[in-house]
Amino acid sequence: MSVEVFNEFLNPYGLSVSKILVILCAFLVIYFIRKKLLDFIGSNLAKIESLKKYSAEILDSIRKSLEIIFIVINIDLTIYIYNDYRVMQEYEVYFTIIYTILITLIMYTTVNTIADIKLKNIGSEDKRIKNEVINVSMKLLNFFIWIVGGLVILHILGVELTAVISGLGIGGLAVALASKDSLANFFGTLSILFSDVFSQGDWIEVDGKEGTVVEIGLRVTKLRTFDNALIAIPNAVLANKDVKNYNKRTLGRRIKMNIGIKYDSKKEDIKTAVEEIYKMLDQHSGIATVNTKFDYAQHAKKARVIHSKDDQEGVKKTLLVYLDSFGDSSINILVYCFSKTVLWREWLEVKQDVMFQIMEILEKNSLEFAFPSLSLYHENEANLEGK
Repeated sequence: MSVEVFNEFLNPYGLSVSKILVILCAFLVIYFIRKKLLDFIGSNLAKIESLKKYSAEILDSIRKSLEIIFIVINIDLTIYIYNDYRVMQEYEVYFTIIYTILITLIMYTTVNTIADIKLKNIGSEDKRIKNEVINVSMKLLNFFIWIVGGLVILHILGVELTAVISGLGIGGLAVALASKDSLANFFGTLSILFSDVFSQGDWIEVDGKEGTVVEIGLRVTKLRTFDNALIAIPNAVLANKDVKNYNKRTLGRRIKMNIGIKYDSKKEDIKTAVEEIYKMLDQHSGIATVNTKFDYAQHAKKARVIHSKDDQEGVKKTLLVYLDSFGDSSINILVYCFSKTVLWREWLEVKQDVMFQIMEILEKNSLEFAFPSLSLYHENEANLEGK
């Protein structure tokens, strides 16, 4: 069959052999360009030192959006060729909007992928930047990206952006007055970030609520309580409350106990037990003492004047063992010290070992734990009868 026969068959559909060949060639050219573009992006990402080892991950995140763009380009070119190489204005505006949305999506995905990589490696690569600062910054940047994308789409649709932007002045004031609580929360977020009172992952207690900081957002801070509930506290409220941060300590978690022994215990036995408990704690590998070494230089913050290194870095080494008080039913020995670790599980292990050793010391010195008791004394029965 000749080309004319094919053309006769295709003409009723607005096609021809030459158009089909051009369309196929366009598909091949676009496929080749797509492959080369992906290689080009990957090689250039690899040249950026800070992104070199993450170039493959970044490329994978935008690959799908890029492929969709090339599919849309194929469709656009096919319509252009089908229409005898003339642009169909009624469709072109929709294609432009689709391109804008996809480019905005690529920017959004790229920025967030880089941010996720940064957050994953922030502990090992750059301890100067707080991960919650990156998190909040990314939310603001994402908002800006989508706002710009939306304005571009409005421009494509023929909306006069000058009028829109100028209207933001008056409208912005009205919105600000209507959303003063949201603005207060936003400034509360800035206050929290710059004050460095707590960070994501810290164990804090505020206004009777206690838990681990899950996220410091633009509006609220989320706490995960120890019974696995989630609490959202507005940042405006949180910025004006007293916050107790249990993570702002690097060495020393308190162990405090009152050991009650019976009143019939011998003075020398008590004195020996107090001395032996102190000696045991002073030599315990898990208890902080004045001889415990701590690298202040590693933790010191250069931007601040440090009046007390221990208070600045959260270091406690106090060790006290004293006969403390005469209780209602016991003689009380005060044990007050700090474990080297600040982690709960390790602290419990140290505390348990200390308690076992105290039990051994008391047993060795013939001392017994006291318990609440009440003694009743009756007068002599004979005296009672004589009255």
